[in-house]
Amino acid sequence: MTAASRSTLIVHGRLAMREARLAAARSSRHGLQIMSFEQAAVRLAGGFVRPIDEESLRAAIQAVLPATPMGELEGIKMLPGMIGAASDTLHKAWRSGIDLAARSTYHPRLDAIARLEAAVLTQLPDGMMRPVDIVAAASNRIAHAPAVLGTMEIAGLTELSPCWRPLVKELAARIPVQWTAGPRFVPDWLRDSGVVVVQTKAEGPTISSVSAATAYHEAIEAMRWARALLASGVAPSDVAIATASPADYDDHFLALRADANVNLHFVHGVRTAATREGQAAAALADIVVRGLSQSRLRRLSALCRDSAPLVSLPDGWLRVLPSDAPLSTSTAWNRLLTRLKPDDWPDGMDHAPALRAAVDLLVKGPDAAQDIGEAFLKGRALSIWRKALLAGPAASIDVTLETLKQDDGLEACVSVAWMPASALAAWPRRFVRLVGLNSSRWPRGIAEDRLIPDHIVPTGELDPLPVSLADRRDFETILTTTSGEVVLSRARRDSDGRLLGRSPLLAGHGDEIYLRRNAIPTHAFSETDRLMARPQEFASDPQAISARTCWSEWRQAEVTPHDGLIRPDHPLVLAILARTQSASSLKTLLRSPLGFLWRYAFGWKSPQSSADPLVLDALAAGDLIHLVLDRALRNLEAAGGLASADASAIDAAVAEAADAVAAEWESERPVPPNVIWGRTLGDARLLSSQALAYGDDHLPGCRSYGEVPFGGSEPKSQAELPWDASLPVTIPGTDFQIAGYIDRLDIAGDGSRALVRDYKTGKPPKSDIRLNGGRELQRCLYAFAVKALLGDHVAIRASLLYPREPLDLQLNDPAAVLAEITGYLQAARIALSSGAALPGPDTGGDYDDLAFALPANAGATYCKRKQAAATERLGDVAQVWEAE
Repeated sequence: MTAASRSTLIVHGRLAMREARLAAARSSRHGLQIMSFEQAAVRLAGGFVRPIDEESLRAAIQAVLPATPMGELEGIKMLPGMIGAASDTLHKAWRSGIDLAARSTYHPRLDAIARLEAAVLTQLPDGMMRPVDIVAAASNRIAHAPAVLGTMEIAGLTELSPCWRPLVKELAARIPVQWTAGPRFVPDWLRDSGVVVVQTKAEGPTISSVSAATAYHEAIEAMRWARALLASGVAPSDVAIATASPADYDDHFLALRADANVNLHFVHGVRTAATREGQAAAALADIVVRGLSQSRLRRLSALCRDSAPLVSLPDGWLRVLPSDAPLSTSTAWNRLLTRLKPDDWPDGMDHAPALRAAVDLLVKGPDAAQDIGEAFLKGRALSIWRKALLAGPAASIDVTLETLKQDDGLEACVSVAWMPASALAAWPRRFVRLVGLNSSRWPRGIAEDRLIPDHIVPTGELDPLPVSLADRRDFETILTTTSGEVVLSRARRDSDGRLLGRSPLLAGHGDEIYLRRNAIPTHAFSETDRLMARPQEFASDPQAISARTCWSEWRQAEVTPHDGLIRPDHPLVLAILARTQSASSLKTLLRSPLGFLWRYAFGWKSPQSSADPLVLDALAAGDLIHLVLDRALRNLEAAGGLASADASAIDAAVAEAADAVAAEWESERPVPPNVIWGRTLGDARLLSSQALAYGDDHLPGCRSYGEVPFGGSEPKSQAELPWDASLPVTIPGTDFQIAGYIDRLDIAGDGSRALVRDYKTGKPPKSDIRLNGGRELQRCLYAFAVKALLGDHVAIRASLLYPREPLDLQLNDPAAVLAEITGYLQAARIALSSGAALPGPDTGGDYDDLAFALPANAGATYCKRKQAAATERLGDVAQVWEAE
């Protein structure tokens, strides 16, 4: 190729560069070079000259910033965001042609920035130059411009940074330079520069203005508009959606793109966190910044299963982690890894050393972020990690990852494009929709530089084309270069419901069309949108029919299949009735048959958070106290027996037990902050001491047992048991087998009497209770289990002990209460077998973990509506709800 056939086209932005290359290929323009003006200057400068790219600049700043004295900026130079701010400031100074070294004596702030610039230039690789240095090198080789560049055309630009303007004038004296402005604004500095300016008339598109409910509604209407154009035969490459600041809409369009199945190209890139590789880096960043916990390790394992530290672990290895343990401290992990045995692993081999190595690396935190990333990530995820470490400090890498972008993999030239307005202004399309035309959003407000404010260097000099002026100029350019249609769109309210003002750019563009959020669209953008726009068609969908029927039947007073009516003798119901029951499951059967079905047939349960709670809930607090009581009681029995122990011995045993239980609890379950945890343990010690020292008459020569298993329950310790725990216990006349743990059992030395005691850590009732509406079954069932296992000759006394008062509630005539319970349980079995899994008084209550499956506010509305019909259908079962 000869120099005479060479030509250069200067464009701005990635979209313009791709489109220009496609156009050149289609027209067979051999010898055409398409590049930015900076790239043209670098090529003319020759040799190994390179511009300073963003990643290299950030890496250099990160390397030199700690050792560079920054004067009044010294106190903030290591804070998150400083690297980005310094990079922006240097770029502005270089583009505007400001000599920082020459102005360093004007102000201490300029002196600090000049020192940083000098250190950065020393750190950068050889050949990387500032714009002013590139211009100087290119000027020295200006004689080679005809051979290197040929004729030059600058197209689609409305302005050029001051640092490049001298070179443009020098080039115009050597080669033909044409500034193809079209209908765009032409800068004044081009006059008498020797550059040929070519202008054309403005296009005359159809302009309409609309207002949507919110930004999300704007995005929906934009997708409907784009789909309608595509359906009418418009090529995707002719359709564009743009705004001044795309970040406010990116998440909306990303979600709608998947639903619409439309190739919507993000010209400015998508957030790396929206990709799987970005999620892998984010999962690792969560551990590095916030510390290692079980939930974070599970997330990392799901995304980085083939990483070097985890690849040797067998499939299903996560089962060795206790499901309820947060494992949020190194001590907790050490305890777990120490007690793991080869039999605990799925393949029967010991993988604890490999897991320990991974944990030891992860707990090193931000100081080892580089090594952690290299070990756990690979490929694109590792590239993202490295880029994030260059963009900011490791201590805030999670925040940095949220700001990173990457290409979405779609080809811009054959796709509908979503882009910044500046990209659309550089390369127009026939059909355009501009969103976000609200006050303060388009045009955006002028902001001072973060490190060089206006009183040091005027903003107009540091940034000759401020964002506000650029937004206005881009808007005008789009209107004058679009040949088909322009739709101007704004949101009436923000996501919080606050009213938003109109952009001043909308003035003079006619009355706006008010788009209602619930209006039927003329053209749907997805199947979901189509079904919502055609209620008759949606009504025939099986899922819609089911949902509508459910909603209708929920609002009826009669009980229906959507309230829990099922076919009689359902195999699944018969199976859960045949399972070994507990006192709590039988309580659920009596007071919430629907909840019994959900919990034991469907296996539903409320999600358990592995995060450390602020305080223990009532259930967890009760578990803690029961564990302390059990261990303390075993210690006392081993030291001579509870009956002979005095108050000091009880307190010592409780203190020792509390310390041991706390250590186990911290390694297996979530714990509150240290101050609250310490107070919780103190409360557990106090209640445990009061419970064990309760002043009733001890049985002569008695032995005391804690957490006594029966009915097949596994023992919780190696302590001696009063019976064979594997023997079944069946409630006579009901066919229900029961199992569980008795909080405390005292047996007289001669075996003639026994005391069954159930500890209650809450507030006692206002009066004596027997069944308490079916809530209190434990005393009677446990008393029956003791009699069944020890023999009918043993006199049983059952009680509830409330150590906070202290108060001991005895159960009078356990045999009569058991007979009463038997009748209710028989009725419950018959009702559920016949298909009545209906709501009860506990359904939808404050302590119903499965209330999420019911209508909203079910306790106050739905349950009351169904109460009469459910009571009638359940028959004798409902009588237990009134039992005292």
